[in-house]
Amino acid sequence: MPNDFHGLPLHPLIVHATVVVVPLAALTVLLAALWPRFRAWSGPLPMGLSLVGLALVPLSTSTGETLERHVAHSALVERHTELAGGLLPWMLGLAIVASANYAAHRRGRGRRPVHGSIPMVLAVLAVVAAAGTTVQVVRIGESGAKAAWADTNMSA
Repeated sequence: MPNDFHGLPLHPLIVHATVVVVPLAALTVLLAALWPRFRAWSGPLPMGLSLVGLALVPLSTSTGETLERHVAHSALVERHTELAGGLLPWMLGLAIVASANYAAHRRGRGRRPVHGSIPMVLAVLAVVAAAGTTVQVVRIGESGAKAAWADTNMSA
């Protein structure tokens, strides 16, 4: 993978896509799990966004590791790196819940509807996965901003 795009490091470019897609995926998965009308309207959208987010996380991590070799080592960069490593399990969980919720919804429209506590379990798992994913993205973003801007004086 190249390290830059027309002289710009790839990490900030890919991270901006990740910061948009991952919370959007979390929101759509949550809405699809809790709101039947949204679930019927959105179809595979929550699952698709989750899978795109799942693909973006390792790209963000990989480009971040490349960028890390070109910046000064600091405790802030180290903290950002540690937090970033924790997003992949949350995104994997979100993608699994989104896929299961979509499969259950499609099955529910067929001849054999989903019975029992499966929709409730999926809703609870969606809330947990969406919350965990969103919190982790915010923590990673905050630590990355601190690492990037720590040596600047923002007061003018």
